[in-house]
Amino acid sequence: MPATLIAPTELRLWTSDDYHRMAEVGILHPDEPVELIAGQIIRKMSPQGSPHAAAIRRSRRWFEAALREVAQVQTQLPIQLDDYSEPEPDIAIVQPDPRDYSDRHPTAPEVWLLIEVSDSTLAYDCNTKAQVYAEAGIPDYWVLDIQRRQLHLFRDPQAQGYAVHQVFPDKQTITPLSFPDAAVAIAALLPLPPLT
Repeated sequence: MPATLIAPTELRLWTSDDYHRMAEVGILHPDEPVELIAGQIIRKMSPQGSPHAAAIRRSRRWFEAALREVAQVQTQLPIQLDDYSEPEPDIAIVQPDPRDYSDRHPTAPEVWLLIEVSDSTLAYDCNTKAQVYAEAGIPDYWVLDIQRRQLHLFRDPQAQGYAVHQVFPDKQTITPLSFPDAAVAIAALLPLPPLT
């Protein structure tokens, strides 16, 4: 007798209010490495290796020095894209807030540039995260590929994804859309190559 097929059930999407409530009541531990992406609670990938951490440090230092008067630089802190996505990108360049966003997270219209540092998550960062960021209207999204020492640049957000996706080698200089005077060498954001 053939097996009876069960009709697929719809996925139950979590809102940011649900997500915060789960943390408040202890369902999610404060140190648990998760983020809310498109209504799903996603466990962040494996722990950061030294090159990943170095790229975050180098990127943060460069942007803080270059943009200290005009933007806030966040590292691995939440941004509120919509009711169903609250990612924690490695670097977020956001509009200044006099209260340092103490009463809320920065929202999509307040984000100028997002950067994810990719070691083992390149496909996820260039597909799933790029789609979520494009749908939210993030104008400038970069993925630093530390394995291949290159930068994936995503621009012109559309409902179906970014219309522009370019890949640049570490010898290239790139300029954030919102800061045309802040050209940065991609190599300055990547971890230093291993000593030989």
